[in-house]
Amino acid sequence: MGDVIKVGMADLNVVTPPNTIRTSGLGSCVGVVIYDDINLVAGMAHVMLPNSTLSRQEMTNVAKFADTAIPALLVELEKLGAKKYSLKAKIAGGAQMFSFTTGSSDFMKIGPRNVEAVKETLRDLRIPLLSEDVGGKSGRTIEFNPRSKCLHIRTVNQGTKEI
Repeated sequence: MGDVIKVGMADLNVVTPPNTIRTSGLGSCVGVVIYDDINLVAGMAHVMLPNSTLSRQEMTNVAKFADTAIPALLVELEKLGAKKYSLKAKIAGGAQMFSFTTGSSDFMKIGPRNVEAVKETLRDLRIPLLSEDVGGKSGRTIEFNPRSKCLHIRTVNQGTKEI
């Protein structure tokens, strides 16, 4: 039985079996799992915001943004022996946690924007997205097992499922 490696908000980490990897508190944030199913290496990023160019501050945390977290995660995966040609992805999160009045700016819809930014970055890097559990109005906790390639998702008030 392995350890559960935790990934905090605006954080990323990598694992190999028998360990699993988990993040909680995914509201509008997106949990991105990238794994090499041949070499049994997996990584997870807890993405808070879609794009680093929106930041007014100097970049200090690459894990915070979709466009910088995913490339940084690839570097860490490759250090553990992952091969780019065998990488696959699964994502969860991106809920719209708050209601806005009609006509409010899309800028406020962080969850859907995070999901689109993650998908766009994965497309740009040619990493196939195999499955997703995104949107809605509820928070999620996710845990990935690199051996089974199963993403276990617990959604507030909705129970659990695996993708």
